Amino acid sequence: MSTATRYPDIFSELKEQVRAKGLLDRVPVRGSIEMVAVLISMIVALATAPYWNPILLGLFITLIMTRAVFVSHDVLHTQYFKSKSLSKKLSYPFSAIILSNSSSWWDYKHNVNHHTYCNIVEKDEDIRALDGAFTPNHGESPFIKKYKYIIFWGAQFFMFPAFIYQSYKFVIQRKLWSELALMLMHWPVIWGTLYMQIGGMNTLIVAVTVNFTLSPWLSFGFITNHLGCETFNEEEAKAFTWMELQMRGSRSLSGGSLIHWFYGGLNTQIEHHLFPKAPRFNLLKVQKMTKDFAKKHNIPYFETTPVGAYVQINDALKSY
Repeated sequence: MSTATRYPDIFSELKEQVRAKGLLDRVPVRGSIEMVAVLISMIVALATAPYWNPILLGLFITLIMTRAVFVSHDVLHTQYFKSKSLSKKLSYPFSAIILSNSSSWWDYKHNVNHHTYCNIVEKDEDIRALDGAFTPNHGESPFIKKYKYIIFWGAQFFMFPAFIYQSYKFVIQRKLWSELALMLMHWPVIWGTLYMQIGGMNTLIVAVTVNFTLSPWLSFGFITNHLGCETFNEEEAKAFTWMELQMRGSRSLSGGSLIHWFYGGLNTQIEHHLFPKAPRFNLLKVQKMTKDFAKKHNIPYFETTPVGAYVQINDALKSY
């Protein structure tokens, strides 16, 4: 992407076009249907656990937990309901109980920090991983230089426990005891039920299956969004408009409905960052409008295939 030509400050024109199509309208009914479907699916998985092969059960629970992540993400962006307070309460069954993750931590890390300061080195912790390997001013650790590929790509298979660790650290530091209590319910509700239903060894098989499928599913989706994209320091970013910061620091993925389902809408990352409250169900339509708008005004639009994104990320690692 060219960094020489500045983006025109015409986001309001695009936003008005998207709003006029009703694509920014919240979707309480459709969102509620998905939330209920996820909850019922988890109840069914736990209730019928003895009838499953433990590996297949683990894969089914992975599917449920993945959808729970996307639902929690969307609810916290107030895509379903306008009330921020209601939305946060509705996220708890998915984030705290199904996943043992903290909605408060995610809201701060993702919604407040990352979305506001997209790819700004001093502010966005998402791009400072691996000693700043994806920033211009990364470190020079001999150990990371030697093992960077093993560390980075290997870490993708442990994202779920990493999220749990960061969630507990956050709520304990912030003394969010009520949320901590909800997160602790995850263990008896999910794993305690499975233990009672199928015994310790089969529960262990389910847990291992879940971790080594859920972690890469989520992480290989998340890393395509911004890693290997342009990064900026705070002074540079001050000169950018909202549209320019979000479009230059984000990457969207090509592909249709299947890709959109698999990535939980995060494949339309540029659109999600421009319109974080736009429901996931509408983002493919928003993407088409955004691409047409960018083409009309000669604005660079950063899009590649999923494989292309992973190649770009790997190439960025080489610069360390």
